[in-house]
Amino acid sequence: MSERVNVKVLLLVGDEAEIVADAPDATAPERYPAVEIAAAVDAPWEELPGMRLTARVDDRDRLYDWRRA
Repeated sequence: MSERVNVKVLLLVGDEAEIVADAPDATAPERYPAVEIAAAVDAPWEELPGMRLTARVDDRDRLYDWRRA
């Protein structure tokens, strides 16, 4: 079973969203396809920056199964 974590969308860079764990000890952000996240949370991709979400972590430490927090 995968872990669900809280994340925040920092900004958009081209067609990618910069995501960081919503925790005080979070390190460098990672990039994920903005359209994939937007479709999963049913929001326009332009509205993603600043949005707080949850996601599951796979066995390679990649995020998936995006949901609004």
